[in-house]
Amino acid sequence: MTFKITLQPGRQSFPADPATNLLQAALDAELVVPYGCRDGACGACRARVVSGEVDHGRSPLATLPDAERAAGMALMCCAHARSDLVLECREVRALHDIPVRKLPCRIQALERLAPDVMRMQLRLPAGDAFLFQPGQYIDFLLADGQRRSFSIANAPQADNMLELHVRLIPDGHFTPRVFDQLKPRDILRIEGPLGSFFLREASTPEAVPPLVFLAGGTGIAPLKAIVEDLIAHGAARDIALYWGARDIAGLYLDGLAHAWQSALPGLRYIPVISDEAPDGWHGRTGLVHHAVLADLPDLSAHHVYACGSPAMIEAARADFCTRGGLAADNFHADAFTFSRPDGA
Repeated sequence: MTFKITLQPGRQSFPADPATNLLQAALDAELVVPYGCRDGACGACRARVVSGEVDHGRSPLATLPDAERAAGMALMCCAHARSDLVLECREVRALHDIPVRKLPCRIQALERLAPDVMRMQLRLPAGDAFLFQPGQYIDFLLADGQRRSFSIANAPQADNMLELHVRLIPDGHFTPRVFDQLKPRDILRIEGPLGSFFLREASTPEAVPPLVFLAGGTGIAPLKAIVEDLIAHGAARDIALYWGARDIAGLYLDGLAHAWQSALPGLRYIPVISDEAPDGWHGRTGLVHHAVLADLPDLSAHHVYACGSPAMIEAARADFCTRGGLAADNFHADAFTFSRPDGA
């Protein structure tokens, strides 16, 4: 049995069977709706059920509380159709605009940026341009059928190089290999680009909103790609970039982030550490999203792009929308989730 899913306001439609989540069914039909983690953590794929019935599946209560479910909201990456559906979903585009591809890549370089963070540079096949939006991610396709996702940390460039920031998960299935076994010239397979975490264009020059970029740990990676792309295009935007980490070592590109303030007019960089401040630290301390609200108590005119742990994303979303007056549609998120060693 298959059901007809219709998306408003564009009236695009696609089939979905009860065993396939709504996001995957849309992607199978070459329709790209907003999405990020594909695990229910980031909330990017929220849609409103205008008519019909869904099974919310494994949608986390932290991301989709009971009150939102009762109001007709659903997470497309977790929900399954139980009837024909009409969904209200913004920013639908065709998959062929930027095709998702599987291709080999060669490790160009490995550089430890922090005790638990490795910069991984990948070279893609020459003469075969890999198109992506700054902020998107790729999946490594592992030999045992598992996947591991990492944000692209550089803007598109002519040499077909990709930069990733890999955080070590001590009992992980893949990241210990990056730190202990993989070496330059090794071949891996990837699929991408994936996700809808990228900078939205303003409808008119007069409608360009001020931006808040919020990063936790290696969540700086996709925001680095967006900033570098703005610099490359000579853009000038009102951007407040907040980067939070447990300690100074976690701000592993702090010098580069400070330099962006000279390269990109309008950007302000605010580093925040959550552990006790060490001697010589004159920056901010505490939770990084609290620093945003302390500086910008009224976020009603802003757009926020947040990348980090699910806990940080949910805390920021809740506080920004309730205390800061941020419109829910103006919170764009990419949550980093970690697979267990068994791959689940």
